[in-house]
Amino acid sequence: MVFEGTPGSGNAITDVEGVWVGHCTLVSEKGKGAHGPVAVRTGVTAILPRGATYGPVWAACEQLNGNGEMTGTTWIDESGFLEEPVLLTNTHSVGAVYEASIQWRRQRGYHPQDAGQGWASLPVVAETWDGRLNDIHGHHIRAHHVFAALDQAHAGRVEEGNVGGGTGMVCHGFKGGIGTASRLLPGGDTLGVLVQANYGRREDLQITGVPVGARIRGYEMSIQQPSTYQGNSIIVVIATDAPLLPHQLKRVAQRASLGIGRTGGYGAHSSGDLFLAFSTARISDPDPKGVHSVAMLANDQLDALFLATIQAVEESILNALVAAETMTGIYGNKVHALPRDQVRSLLRQAGARKEIQP
Repeated sequence: MVFEGTPGSGNAITDVEGVWVGHCTLVSEKGKGAHGPVAVRTGVTAILPRGATYGPVWAACEQLNGNGEMTGTTWIDESGFLEEPVLLTNTHSVGAVYEASIQWRRQRGYHPQDAGQGWASLPVVAETWDGRLNDIHGHHIRAHHVFAALDQAHAGRVEEGNVGGGTGMVCHGFKGGIGTASRLLPGGDTLGVLVQANYGRREDLQITGVPVGARIRGYEMSIQQPSTYQGNSIIVVIATDAPLLPHQLKRVAQRASLGIGRTGGYGAHSSGDLFLAFSTARISDPDPKGVHSVAMLANDQLDALFLATIQAVEESILNALVAAETMTGIYGNKVHALPRDQVRSLLRQAGARKEIQP
């Protein structure tokens, strides 16, 4: 797709220098249950703010609706720092991923080497619910899957759609998952976004202001074993190299809601809309008195970051929808990919300036 604003070279969160992303995707069959085939459709996505190198970054958290989980946020709010990789997975695997993150840090020597036995970790693990396609009660994610996502993280191209933590997710009634986008800022800085999109009603889906969800014909989800839980959640991670302090990053994170609103999300009662923003701008070593020298962008320069956040969140969600492929999962439940041809036609009919690209 083509949207407002200027994307970075990869149109991904990894356009922010130093940020790495890795996935571990689990797709397999586990025999038959009382209601049909038992399928594993889940995974883990890892975001490393400074790659393989330990280094705290300024950070802040925000939410639209809080029916979800993102661990480690209490310390982020208190300290203003993110000191961990960020891990995305399904709702019932938060504990397993949390524990494995600690194991990975210790085994890989990610924490400061002089910490000794006194070192502690408060992992950041966020979730959305993939139980429409995944055997979520089977607890299939193990430590080696988390290690794989972290060890395989890299700069450059980010896979989207049915990958990592987004493998079994559904967005606006179509197959959702992982999406990413970036924007170049007027001063030369970059802002990138990655989402795990699993929210929204089909009839509310909008693309560039066109209500395509209500006009698409066919391609309804086929749910053989329905659940009363709608799984209306989205995780948004925002990275920038602009020198922002935690109170400014919180303001940036708040704007994620407006990007979600552009696509038709509204923070439903059952939705966990959880946002994390961080800045990779250099933090100086303390002087002999323990004082850091800190750079801070002027508040009157933040509007460009607010707009870039809105644009990149909107595009990340729609990139997840376009990249995702039709999936059949547990009990034979089937969720279709967004029908691109229909959407192109609807956008042309509406005179929309942007169209879905092949």
